[in-house]
Amino acid sequence: MHITSGRWIHGLLLALLTALLWGILPIKLKQVLQVMDPITVTWYRLLVSGGLLLAWLGANRRLPSAKALGRRGKALVAVAVCGLMGNYVLYLVGLNLLSPGTAQLVVQLGPVLLLVASVFVFKERFSLGQGIGLLVLLCGFGLFFNQRLDELLTSLGTYTTGVLTIVLATSIWVFYALSQKQLLTVWHSQQVMMVIYLCCALLLTPWVHPLEALQLTPVQGWLLLACCLNTLVAYGAFAEALAHWEASRVSATLALTPLVTLVAVAGAAWVWPDYVQAEGLNALGYLGAVTVVLGSALVALGPSLVAGWRARRAQVR
Repeated sequence: MHITSGRWIHGLLLALLTALLWGILPIKLKQVLQVMDPITVTWYRLLVSGGLLLAWLGANRRLPSAKALGRRGKALVAVAVCGLMGNYVLYLVGLNLLSPGTAQLVVQLGPVLLLVASVFVFKERFSLGQGIGLLVLLCGFGLFFNQRLDELLTSLGTYTTGVLTIVLATSIWVFYALSQKQLLTVWHSQQVMMVIYLCCALLLTPWVHPLEALQLTPVQGWLLLACCLNTLVAYGAFAEALAHWEASRVSATLALTPLVTLVAVAGAAWVWPDYVQAEGLNALGYLGAVTVVLGSALVALGPSLVAGWRARRAQVR
């Protein structure tokens, strides 16, 4: 099993950087998706990121060795590749149907699904704190979707399809996260990401339309490049955060991502109203977003909170 380095400050800063980059990413992707299809956008992001990592690792003579993987390691690579590729494509399909803020908020189901997977895979316990966090998160979703709850529950329209697609993308991401965590016992985080990126890009190649990039405006072209670099830096920071800090604490920090998106959308809609539309949420919707973030953080930190409470109780006794 992978053991963290214990440098929690590095893990915290890297997790915050990841939350910031993931928070602003859907705003940029939304503009690019006006011209390009989700598979081609994903292919560009993965190919550019993987190519840059390949050049960097090759120049420093740090390319990964396949011999170190073994049969189990190769299976983990295959699961991680399928998980990340499916997550990227399905997320963009869902984002094309939803607003950036809604897409990022639904992604907060990730910590809950990761928790459930850990209970079955690693035999972890489901603590009282995590149960409370799950209830808070579900209440938050109810508040956030208060304006469209009837549509969400009674029809399979564009909005409902987008939400369900993001849920599926998040479910697949859990397999990637679990596999990547274990691959860090064999390879460095940059080596892991290079292999996953390039393998994903290779698998997507038969379905891409590279010439769509020529139809982008100059602004959209720069946004596509920013999305590619965002992929490299954000997932690199995420992988490094897992190397230095517990996965539960990294997940709790990443719960801030939808709030970053909502703030970024509001700012972008005010500065560039012709390009970015405001979320259109009421007061209950924004309260729900904050509640979902709190619930997600409680789900991630539940075991630590319970352990700390028991330790303080023992000291008092």
